[in-house]
Amino acid sequence: MATYAVNPDAVAHARALIDKQQYVLDSDWGDVQPNAEAQNAYLERHTWDEYAAWHLGLTEGANDETKARYAFGYGDLRRVHRSGLIACVYRAAEWRHKKVELAAHDLLQHLDRTAGIE
Repeated sequence: MATYAVNPDAVAHARALIDKQQYVLDSDWGDVQPNAEAQNAYLERHTWDEYAAWHLGLTEGANDETKARYAFGYGDLRRVHRSGLIACVYRAAEWRHKKVELAAHDLLQHLDRTAGIE
């Protein structure tokens, strides 16, 4: 099983987007998460560092500047999705990637506080 480190740049990026209210509260993550075509289109116009900022996990042992390096996407490459953060918490918890789980959970709580969800 792959192991993951938390991507601190992605955590900071997500937090900044939440602070700027660049988020979606209600979405179906299965429908809005970027597919391979959308990711490739994004990479044609952006750097790998910008792409990495959309992923809370870094796959240990994978080469930089490959899609395999980046895991636990949380947004649609424009905004944070609450459903994306929930998916990150769930997947990380399911596979016992505790540090990623806690980072996603903290971001979810920050989003909920910012959005006035109690």
